[in-house]
Amino acid sequence: MKANVLFICGSLNQTTMMHKISRCLPMYDCFFTPFYAEGLIGQCSRMGLLDFTILGGKHAQNTRQYLVQERLPVDFGGRSRNYDLVVTCTDLIVQSNIRSRRMVLVQEGMILPEGLLYYLVRYLGLPRFLANTAATGLSNAYDIFCVASPGYRELFIKKGVNPDKIVVTGIPNFDNAASYLNNNFPHRNFVLATTTSARETYRRTDRTAFIHKVKRIAAGRDVIFKLHPNEDFERARAEIEKIIPGAIIYTTGNVHEMIANCDEMVTELSSVVYTGLALGKKISADFDLESLRKLLPIQNGGASAQNIASICEELLEQPKPQAQRSVWSFSRLFKLPAQASTE
Repeated sequence: MKANVLFICGSLNQTTMMHKISRCLPMYDCFFTPFYAEGLIGQCSRMGLLDFTILGGKHAQNTRQYLVQERLPVDFGGRSRNYDLVVTCTDLIVQSNIRSRRMVLVQEGMILPEGLLYYLVRYLGLPRFLANTAATGLSNAYDIFCVASPGYRELFIKKGVNPDKIVVTGIPNFDNAASYLNNNFPHRNFVLATTTSARETYRRTDRTAFIHKVKRIAAGRDVIFKLHPNEDFERARAEIEKIIPGAIIYTTGNVHEMIANCDEMVTELSSVVYTGLALGKKISADFDLESLRKLLPIQNGGASAQNIASICEELLEQPKPQAQRSVWSFSRLFKLPAQASTE
């Protein structure tokens, strides 16, 4: 009998990562689910209160559209089958129905800097999602953690992640930047500005100052803005057109191909900066690029998905965990009865 493997999706980036890994596992029955939660968090997501996260809003909508478009088998919430393995891009929430399963965690991209909430999560046991991706890996609920580079391996070890569980595999979407040079994006020789959804996720940012910075750097050159898929497009468009009336604004499209064709990149804190670094682009940013170069995902010609799939195969040959993993946190105080799925 074929083993059942569940891929837990999230943002479109996470979802395409999961899909690429699954393509390397044709010998198993692979199923997919949009990201889901239980208890109070699950209830809030169903009420639309978490539409700024991967539990709802544009992220969930884009993921569901992708799963339909690619005709991928969906099992919402992973409730319809007993799974032999779970592959996920985040452990900020570890759902109760996967804690007794073999689990592979895959780094999704850039890890945000550690702030006050990170230390409250790490030392006081507050829910990991409060610290965003800075708390990635802290659950210890997985068997293997696949990371982007040796630099990230060292970073996660410093955070307290078990080094025996960390494997440098590279990560899909960020492991073959050179492939983006061959593209059909119609524009070249421009300044590219990539935005984030910091405002939608209640992080501090000054978009007006950012747009003025782009205008100053462009100095009359053509400007293209690629908006983050989770942000308020109408608001962002109005802000840009007020300051740079002639700018081209994209709400969809392959941002990596846009980076490949640009002369210079201006960015807020975002994983896409790694594509620019890998391609040697001139980058203007308000964060330490030298530190990011040390973390740059390995460029292995797109082999990361196969590397991760090989780990999945090895893990499937090992015995299942004997008991449900404990991932205690302060969030248990807010636990409500689990719901079947986010549908």
